[in-house]
Formats: sequence, structure tokens, C-alpha cells
Amino acid sequence: MATGLAGAQAPADNPLLATSPLPLRYPQFDKLRDEHFAPALDRGMAEQLAEVQAIADNPAAPTFDNTIVALEKSGRLLARASNLLGNLMGADANPARQQLQTDYAAKLAAQRDAVLLNAKLFARVQALYAQRDKAAPHAEGRRLLERTYRDMVRAGALLNDEQKTRMKAINAELATLGARFSKAVLAEVNDSAVIVDSAEELAGLTPAQIAAAADLAAKRGQNGKYAIALLNTTIQPFETSLQNRAVRERLHRASVARGARGNEFDTRATVARVLALRQERAALLGYATPAAFVLEEETAKSADTVNALLRKLAPAAVASAKAEAAELQQLIDSDQAAKGQPGFALQAWDWSYYAEKLRAAKYGFDENQLKPYLELTSVLERGVFFAAEKLYGITFKRRTDLPVYQADVRTYDVFDANGKPLAIFIADMYARPAKRGGAWMNSYVSQNPLEGTQPVVANHLNIPKPPAGEPTLMTWDEVNTLFHEFGHALHYMFNQSRYPSLARVPRDFVEYPSQVNEVWADWPSVLANYARHYQTGAPMPRELLDKVARAKRFNQGYTTLSYLQSAILDQRLHQATQAPAPEALMDIEARVLQEEGVAFPPVPPRYRTPYFSHIMGGYAAGYYAYIWSEVLDADTVEWLQKRGGLKRANGDALRAKLLSRGGSEDAMVLFRNLVGHEPDIAPLLERRGLVLQKQP
Repeated sequence: MATGLAGAQAPADNPLLATSPLPLRYPQFDKLRDEHFAPALDRGMAEQLAEVQAIADNPAAPTFDNTIVALEKSGRLLARASNLLGNLMGADANPARQQLQTDYAAKLAAQRDAVLLNAKLFARVQALYAQRDKAAPHAEGRRLLERTYRDMVRAGALLNDEQKTRMKAINAELATLGARFSKAVLAEVNDSAVIVDSAEELAGLTPAQIAAAADLAAKRGQNGKYAIALLNTTIQPFETSLQNRAVRERLHRASVARGARGNEFDTRATVARVLALRQERAALLGYATPAAFVLEEETAKSADTVNALLRKLAPAAVASAKAEAAELQQLIDSDQAAKGQPGFALQAWDWSYYAEKLRAAKYGFDENQLKPYLELTSVLERGVFFAAEKLYGITFKRRTDLPVYQADVRTYDVFDANGKPLAIFIADMYARPAKRGGAWMNSYVSQNPLEGTQPVVANHLNIPKPPAGEPTLMTWDEVNTLFHEFGHALHYMFNQSRYPSLARVPRDFVEYPSQVNEVWADWPSVLANYARHYQTGAPMPRELLDKVARAKRFNQGYTTLSYLQSAILDQRLHQATQAPAPEALMDIEARVLQEEGVAFPPVPPRYRTPYFSHIMGGYAAGYYAYIWSEVLDADTVEWLQKRGGLKRANGDALRAKLLSRGGSEDAMVLFRNLVGHEPDIAPLLERRGLVLQKQP
């Protein structure tokens, strides 16, 4: 029997049970209550099963329309309710929603299996697949038919009954474990906040940041103290500014210990069990490892290809990081000598702080000089939106009449170049305890020609919210992240695939368009438009703009190595044939970094295994996707630069040949159609200032 809210009766006013009357079917957040979800999910599952069974039982011979298209049209209520719950679990979790996720994780996994493992349905799909050249009405239809068949086979449609039963049990347990992991990671990051006793210990932070720390401590029942909230990455933003080395060390150690402290939020047993189940599932389906299963559907195709790229880049990243470390050590030594104090060896908690000092020394500016010119609204509206307007001709209009799930969430109408509505964009910028870490894009309503719907898409960041009345001044990394996530939003808004399932692109391709969009963050005309002093409105001085441009390669060895360590860990965990014991997980992590030649104590992995949310979710065996996509991205940026950059002609080409195509054609074909050649790694190496090491 369902527990908690799962047993609730359907309120008569449940807004999930009908399509929203708001523009573009925008969710009715003001009318939505947590008790609405369970009835909508229950009814949605029942409706979808009935729809699918009707397709399977259709006495007429299978056709593309009565089987494949009918399947595409099924399950709309369930999709609406589960999508909204999933989105709010990331952006605005609460105990009731966490309980719902726990109650329904296994049920929703079973629902997916009930569809994909329906033998009569598969027989119809298989019959169409056997004559796909004739059965599909056009190229996109054939691609949808092939994808539907592959999805069912990869779900286990060709297994025997005993194997299918085991597959269903694996999927149900994985779903439950995924919910448990997400809940624990969020709880642990909140539980790990660092408390300090005095404002003096926070020297280096701005008055607004210190006030926010005092406010957070008060909310945690520690009046008169100061709390530093953690974000989900290993390196914490305040490590750049905190002058007190002991506090930096406390902050860093709190960050890297998360999920492996032996408390109620320890995730090691969950991670180990997930890896074991993924290995068993891969074996059932005939794959040697989980990585082999995942990568078959990506553009990389194989673990050997991924390993070759990562191992090609790793030595260059290590060499670059060690050269950077040597410079930082020199700075530490001279800094300590000038103070008449003993020196110390560079540690992970020192890197960000001294890197910022080194950047100031080498390039004549630091983060604090930039931030007054990087006010959030200006960056979003005069930067991100401005670039999109110039490139694609689309326009934006702020609206304040739509309901939101948090008071500081913003909404915008997006209009196409012809003035017609294109989408609604939701901007959710601030960190809060109920929000998961990181940055991401999701959709509340999808573009779907079968239903005539247009996109409602959201970008989520985790910018620390300043005290009331204070401006939100961004770091340069946060600016780049905002441009990146909006690249995902553009990809989604511009999609014109005929069928909803064809909006999906390979994981190692999905980051490519969003990374291309980062180029506009420091494009001269864009930067000059948004980088204005929050008090005076004065543009960022030309000399500071030039310094930003010259510093683009700064600290790239550290950035690249930190990322590669996590990408390598992901691959090694998912290329293993035996799951680790929970208590051995951290030792295995250390050993892998040593064996792959990427262990360097001053540079920790961007994510350590116990809080590596990417690989417990959609990026399992796929975290390499960022660097893989950046090869395509850097190549495309070079293509843009040769053709004049921020021009409508370039935007029109990007939209027509890439962004509007979704997964309707092979991903690498889309790339070649745009730039006219095979991918070249040279632009990526140039961008990051990496020199490949000669092989012995």
C-alpha cells in the first residue's frame, strides 16, 4: 500500500488533471498543492497503461500511425505530472515532495517497464522495424521507428520471462536508490555548512556576504555566529576570497568529506549498490560493462574511444596544472616571506585564493574588480538575451503576472523573429536549501507538434542570494554558466522535430550547443553591452575588458585536470566488472586517480564519488560528454569567428542546421553539415592552452 501522500484522494480542483489554461500551458504553481501529485500520477499511470494496451490489442495490422505515432501520443497526463514533480524536486524540494519521490520512484520505473516490455506491443513494433523502409512515411519517421525499437530492445524486450522479471526488479531498485541518493546529497550539503564564531574569520568576504552568513547562522539557530553554505562542487566559491587559511581548510575539508562521514546521509552504500545493479543489468542485456551499454547510444560509441580522448588530454592537463602550482608556490613563498612568516606547501584549499592573487599580479585585475560590472539583471537581459537577439532575431519581454514557485523566480515571454510567441523562459537564479546544487535546464512544457504545444523552459543556477536591497553581483564563472545554460534553453526552444521522442540527442552531444553559446559571454560587443557598473551604469573600462580577454587561459590546467579526474572516475567505475564494497569506495577512487596518472593533491576532482550526482543520474558513464562536446564547440566557435561572429546569418545557420533539428538526424551529421568538416581537436587545445605530451 502507498504511504504518505501517495494514498491521497483526488481533490476536485486538482490543476494537474487538465491542461493548464495559462499561456503555452504554463504550470499553475499558485493552485498546485503537494497532495495533487499522487492522484494525478495514479490516474496518469492508469491512463497510459490503458492507451498502450489498446495499441497492443489493436486487431488491425500494425502501421506507423496506429502503433508508433499512437505510442508517441500516449501518457500525456503522466508525463505532465511526473515532469512537474521531478522539476520541483530539483528546484524546490520539501519533505512532502521527497516522500512522493520515494513512494513513486519504483512505481514509475515499473510503469516504464510495463510499456517497454509489453510483448504484444513489441511484436507490432518489431514487425514494423522489419520493414522499416516501407513502414516509415519519411526519414524522421524511420528514425523514430528505429529509436522506438532500440529503446524497447535495450529495455529488455528480447529477454525471456525470467530475465524480464529480474530486469523489472533491478529497475525498481535503481529508481528507489536514485531518490535516496538525491535526498541524502541535498541533506548532506545543508548539514555540512561551516560555522565560524566571528566576522574577523571571514576577512576577504564582502560586507553583503558576511551579512548573508550571519543571516544563515541565525536561521540555523546560531545567533551571533556565521554560517558558510556549501555548494555541490568540491571547490567552494568562498575559497577564492577567504584570507583566513584555517577557515579555508575547514571549508574544503567539509566539502570533500560529504557523503562519506558515516552519518545518516552517507551515500557510499547507495553508490556501491547502484553500480552493482547497473553491472547486472548490462550483463542481462549482453554487455560487458555498464559503460559499454551506455556508450553504444552516444556519438563516442565505445569505452575505448572515450578512454583514448581522456588519456590523450590527461598528461597535458597534469603538466599544465603542475606548472601553475609552481607559480602559486612561488607566490606563497614570497607572500609569507614579506610577512615574516614561515612558508607552507600549496594545498587544495589554497589554490583558489592564491590563483586569484596571481591573476591580479599577472593580468592586473581580480574577481572583485569584475563583480561590480556583472549585476545579474544586466548580465541576463543585456548580455544573454542581447546576444540571442542579435544572433537569432528573437526578443524577450519580462512578465510578472505568471505564478512562480519561489518569489525570486522570473518569467519572460520569448518572441520569434517574426513576432510570434516562441516560448516562455523561467529564470531561477538563486541558491537555497531546498534546491539541488549545480546548474541545469529543464522544461515544464515541451515542443510537441502532435499536441500543438510550445516550450516552457527554465534555467537554474545557484548564485548566493545577497541580503535584501543588495545587488546580485556575479563571478565570471557564474556569468559563463548563465550563458551555457541558456544555450540549452535555445536548443530546446528552437527544436522543430516532428515527434517528441526525437527531441532527445546523445548525452555527449547535448552539451555542444550550450558550450558554443558561452562564446558570447566575452564577445566584445556583448560584454560592452552588459558589463556596466551596478551603481553608476558606467561601462567596464576598456583596459579591464582587455585584461579579461588576455586572462582566458589562466588556470586552465587546474580546471581541465579537476574535470578530467571526475570524468575518468566515472568511466572506471562504469567500466568495472565487479562492484566495489561501500567501505572500499574512497580507496578505489584514490587508486584510480593514481593509476591514470591524474592524482595531484592540490587539485581535487570536481566531484568526488559520494556526491557525484551526475553519474547517479543521466550522466552515468557520460560525464566525459563535456570535454567531448567541447571539441565540437571549440571547432564551431572557430567557424563562427571566421564568418564574422555575432551575425544573423550565422545564427540562422546554427538554428536551421543544428538547434532546430533535435535528434531527427545523426548528431555527427548535424555537426558536419554545419561546419563542413570532421571534428578537429586543435581549437580545444588552443583554447585551454594545452600542449599534448609526446608519446614515448
